[in-house]
Amino acid sequence: MLFQGDSYFLNVNVSKRGEILNNCECGAFKFRGACNAVFSLDNDEAAKGVVTHSSGNHAAALSLAAKLRGIPAYIVIPNGAPKCKVENVMRYGGQVIWSEATMQSRESVASKVLQETGAVLVHPYNDGRIISGQGTISLEFLEQAPQIDTLIVPISGGGLISGVALAAKSINPTIRILAAEPRGADDAARSKAAGRIITLPETNTVADGLRAFLGNFTWPIVRDLVEDIVTVEDNEIIEAMKLCYEILKVVVEPSGAIGLAAVLSDSFKNNPALKNCSNIGIILSGGNVDLGRLWDSYRK
Repeated sequence: MLFQGDSYFLNVNVSKRGEILNNCECGAFKFRGACNAVFSLDNDEAAKGVVTHSSGNHAAALSLAAKLRGIPAYIVIPNGAPKCKVENVMRYGGQVIWSEATMQSRESVASKVLQETGAVLVHPYNDGRIISGQGTISLEFLEQAPQIDTLIVPISGGGLISGVALAAKSINPTIRILAAEPRGADDAARSKAAGRIITLPETNTVADGLRAFLGNFTWPIVRDLVEDIVTVEDNEIIEAMKLCYEILKVVVEPSGAIGLAAVLSDSFKNNPALKNCSNIGIILSGGNVDLGRLWDSYRK
């Protein structure tokens, strides 16, 4: 039960809306994908271990999944990643290898580790095994709350929303899938508008878990199955975190609270294309909060 999401009813002021249900996946959803990837390896593959690059949540999940199978986990982490996330990786036995904060550096260091160890790459999001594992969220959420007509999900590299969309649409083809994205890292929204993958030269958001870009596996799913992408400012994300703390009594990091921030935003409430969203499911994903950095961001 430790990694199973739970639904909470949240009564918020969203005009002409019915229920809003939050599925609490604070740290859990990455573990779903990581376990699916690690336990699908054959014994020869697993013996050499796994490697990934991640700012923290996928890194910790893969470290724990590898520990449970008794194999090494080589984790490339960018400089500046939240301390609490790095500590989680170490706690679960992952071997930390540092890189620069850029995606190019992360991928380059991971490639070097692959060559040196022969380990299996488990990409944080652009991996079918990861996408499939994340999709189990939809199975549980819609079993608990079958009346949901709209799901809103954080988006970064797209692994979570791809799995959620594929599974949810297989259960209910008419369900609406929406993405929530920080305005300071809005590559997915730009990609959706352009009809092709757009990457940004830099990102600037308190939501450190939402700075990756779509991949060749996740982009077609986002393009075809995600109806819209709602972007929000950092201050809206932090206000949503406060609401989670004060009303739900749930610790949610900025990346995880963004779905609630999107639903509460004027851009969502005033969008005529979304006026028929009456029973909304929000996935709260990620509970690793660097409080010092958060309060500093809030005071700026």
